[in-house]
Amino acid sequence: MKLLLIEDDLQICKVIQKYVRDQGDEIDAVTDGDAALCVAERGLGDYSLVLLDVMLPGADGFTICRAIRKVSGIPVIFITARGREEDILHGYALGCDDYIVKPFLLSALYAKCTALVKRTQQREDSVLSCGAIRLDTVRLTCSVDGQEVELAPKGFAILYYLMAHPGWVVERDTLLSRVWGEDYFGVDRVVDNHVKRLRKALGSAGAQIHTVFGRGYKLTP
Repeated sequence: MKLLLIEDDLQICKVIQKYVRDQGDEIDAVTDGDAALCVAERGLGDYSLVLLDVMLPGADGFTICRAIRKVSGIPVIFITARGREEDILHGYALGCDDYIVKPFLLSALYAKCTALVKRTQQREDSVLSCGAIRLDTVRLTCSVDGQEVELAPKGFAILYYLMAHPGWVVERDTLLSRVWGEDYFGVDRVVDNHVKRLRKALGSAGAQIHTVFGRGYKLTP
């Protein structure tokens, strides 16, 4: 994993960086709030988790967390000397994943980081995206442009198979066996009827499902 540490205390930075690197992971540090805000606004795609102090020169940690949540769902852990109840609650209200008050055990901090990153990766693996469509295979939900849509069970299963094979031509017989089961002996016309209903349920995103004449269907962004 690769961490971003936003902390103005240079000694704390050195200690945390050494510990994380000794475990074989990567970590970058930013010691100024305004610089950290710029990093957050540019995107955090290279990082697995952010460790964030509250009291910083320039923009404070709460402002930075708010900016991060506008662009990313990356895990954020506050590490700060501000342990008042209202500060802790404010941090969680802004979307942090944990709030640790200094002083803390490095081993416990690292354990929290690895657990959060692991859970986040598992959650991301359960979500399929293609164009405007997002399918959560754990929560069994579907959304189009961020708005949840309701799908029939068979429609969800068809969409799941198409999204697991984006750009592939998926034949009707394949959908019959995967969605209805190997023992189903009905006609493949049933697939067309369910795809028609699926397209309608997806609204404008239904156009992402293309009919391949004489064969089946293909999903594109």
